[in-house]
Amino acid sequence: MTIRCLTFDLDDTLWWCSPVIARAEARFYAWLEVHYPAIPARYSTGGLLEHRKAFMRERTELLHDLTTLRKHWLRRLAEEGGYDESLVEPGFTVYWEARNEVEVFDEAHALLDALRAEYRLGAVTNGNADVRRIGIDHYFEFVIRSEEIGAAKPHPEIFAAALAAGGVAPGEAVHIGDDPVRDIQGAAQAGLRTIWVNLRDTPWPLEALAPDASVTRLAEVPAVLRDWQAES
Repeated sequence: MTIRCLTFDLDDTLWWCSPVIARAEARFYAWLEVHYPAIPARYSTGGLLEHRKAFMRERTELLHDLTTLRKHWLRRLAEEGGYDESLVEPGFTVYWEARNEVEVFDEAHALLDALRAEYRLGAVTNGNADVRRIGIDHYFEFVIRSEEIGAAKPHPEIFAAALAAGGVAPGEAVHIGDDPVRDIQGAAQAGLRTIWVNLRDTPWPLEALAPDASVTRLAEVPAVLRDWQAES
């Protein structure tokens, strides 16, 4: 089938995620020191991170909705520190605003701008990055968020939602992302073709379901698509 729709992962595909999250957590911790000092008096930055990870392991049923999960964690922090729920919304906002201060790769801007003239573009994400706040919403015709679907990648339901939003059959869509399981294995099992964005140029880590193509630079994606279109 002719390729009509491309879906993109966001974190670690269009920008590096780890430095963004680290900066957001540091800003949140600094905010706590000013407004809710009993919490940082009890936890170091590393200790607070471990506390959050432990809470996430308790509430795996919310891993598809990181916004709700974090707010539940903030309620736990407030209770432990002797504070009320007035911490939750401003605390989340401090983190979330910093979480959306990403540095989109130059090649990502160029790629998305070129591809949107030929394909329907969508974003499929398990995270709570906001493409509108980041300033890249004009590239995408739709955004599929796990928190809205109730299922996270690699669950087939989130890819089915993307296909429905794009108005295409699985064979007419390609998913492009960095995570071997969530992006590549999940999309492949849903019937989409896949391009693995392997920016660190590492070996494929899984024994099965290798990507249909892999790139070490986003600028290589159009050539892959042209080859596939020529074969169809």
